[in-house]
This record gives sequence, structure tokens and C-alpha cells, in this order.
Amino acid sequence: MTRIRSLSFLTPGNYPDDDPYEGLEATLRLFEYGEREGFDGAWIRQRHLEHGVSSAAVFLAAASQRTRHIELGTAVIPIGYENPFRLAEDLTTVDVLSRGRLQPGFSTGMPHADLLGDLVHDGDWHSYDLSYGRIGRLLSNLRGAYLGGPDTVIHSPGNVQRPRLQPQSPRLLDRVWYGGGSLRSIRWAAGQGLNLLTGNVVQGEGTDDFVTAQLELIREYRRLLPAGRPGRIALGRVVVPLDGADPATRARYREYALSRRERTLTPQGERRILFAPDLVGTAQEIVERLHADRAVAEVSELRLELPYEFDEHDYEQILHDVRTLIAPELGRPVRR
Repeated sequence: MTRIRSLSFLTPGNYPDDDPYEGLEATLRLFEYGEREGFDGAWIRQRHLEHGVSSAAVFLAAASQRTRHIELGTAVIPIGYENPFRLAEDLTTVDVLSRGRLQPGFSTGMPHADLLGDLVHDGDWHSYDLSYGRIGRLLSNLRGAYLGGPDTVIHSPGNVQRPRLQPQSPRLLDRVWYGGGSLRSIRWAAGQGLNLLTGNVVQGEGTDDFVTAQLELIREYRRLLPAGRPGRIALGRVVVPLDGADPATRARYREYALSRRERTLTPQGERRILFAPDLVGTAQEIVERLHADRAVAEVSELRLELPYEFDEHDYEQILHDVRTLIAPELGRPVRR
């Protein structure tokens, strides 16, 4: 039986190329709206070279001042773009500003490396570790060990202190997530004791069935997670209820789902990428499909992955319908 205790949403943070302020402001308003509606978490994608949020830490610093209690997540920061020490400083600053609500999520690599590698990194970045080791260094920085020897101090006006990453936010380590889609990545994340983000894209390893592949990832993660670690798993699905939409919007939603159906039929590319079908329909139809989803039944945290390029009103209608019509049927009570 599906029992969801935590409900969050992930938004792409789109904006018009000629008016980025209005789009970013609309996304901040959506975070406020989600909090008023009673969602537990609001997550932002980090995207580069697109009209989306390119610095999740900066955006969430603003969101921390517009909200009071909703969790603020990043899904995900590609670590290849980042300096592990400087990013750790940014994240601890946001966590302090949000009073411990930050949920930073990461992935490996550096998309668009051919365009951005030389701009982001000095020197021959082709030899740099842009994978797990780079995330490992970030985690080490978050632990806040003192730099230098026991007698090493730094002097600033009015103060002498031992040097370490500042500000300190020791509990942030328990709220770090990894976006994993393969058994290799799952095993690494579990070994590090990180929380797990798994969405509507996984790698087909030994199966052509999306849910079977995702179940294997979830169970392997739980098998390898060290004792004493939080081990949260947030599962993502694209959920678009029709109930509160007008006829024209319903037709647009159905057209959106149809345009993406082909990719769900067979594994894609050499890595055999599998895509979950979008859940577009009435609330009752979506509830039935979620109850039948064996991967959803394995978790207690559900993350709605909002479609790209919808407008603010669409997102509000989707969130409202999910919160009032779908969440209660999954065991998640309506609360504000």
C-alpha cells in the first residue's frame, strides 16, 4: 500500500530570455505558493546555457527569505562546474540563512563540457576529476576540519582564529543528496551515506522495464547504506492532473504527454536509458497509476517533477490539484 509522508515538487525555473527577472520572480512566488499549499519541499533544477536557474545556491538564498519552513532543494548541481570549497561556502551560507532547510543534491560530470570547460576551469581540465572524487572533496569541506596544523591561525581585524570553512553548518551533511540512475552511482551514493534522488530517468541494466530497473536501484541502495545514516529516498514522477484545468489547457497537457511517449517505449542510446511515462489524466486515474507503481510503493517521499516551459498558472493548478485530490489518496494528509 502506497503511504507518502513527504510531498515536494521540482521546478525548472524557466524565464523569457528578454525578461529573466519576471521568470525568476515567478519561480520564487511558486515556492511561496507551495509552502502555503502545505508541500514539504520545493526543489530547483540547476541548468547552464539555458533560460533556467544557473546558480541554485543564489536562487535558494533568495527563496530562504521568502519562505519559513518548506525544505529548499537543488536537483541537481552538476559537480563538474563547481569548485568544491567555494561551493561548500555558498551552501553553508544558504543553510544558515534558511535555518537548516537546505537539501543540496548533486550529480557527476559537466554537460556542455566542449563549450564550458575552458571557461569554467583554468589549465587542462581534461585531466580533472569531475566525478565522484569531486563530490567527495565537497563533502570533506562540509565536515569543516581545521586547515593547517594545530598552531595555524589567521588574523583579521579584532579576531584571531583557527582557519576552517565558514560559516559552519554541521548538520548539512545529513541533508546531502545524490541523483543516481545507475547501479554504479547508487552504490557510490550509499557508500558515502548520501540521501538518494531517483526520478523518471534510469539506466536499463538487465531489463527493459523502467519500474523493475528503479526497484533494483532502490533495493541496492538500502542494502549498502551504512548503519546510522538517514537514508532518505525521494522518488520523482511527472504528474499533471487535468481536474482544475480548462478544456484548452487539458488538450495542451495531453499533447505534451503524447509528444514524450515515444521515448518511454524502448531503451534509448548505448547506455539504455529508460524513461517513466508521464502521469497525465484525472486525479483518480493518476492515483490508480501511482498505487500500481511498485517503485512508488517502496518509498515514503514523492517529488513532483513539473514540466519544462509551462507557465505560473499551470504550475499552481497542478500543485493545487495534487495536494487536494491526489495526496490524501496516497496517505499524505492535507496540512498547511
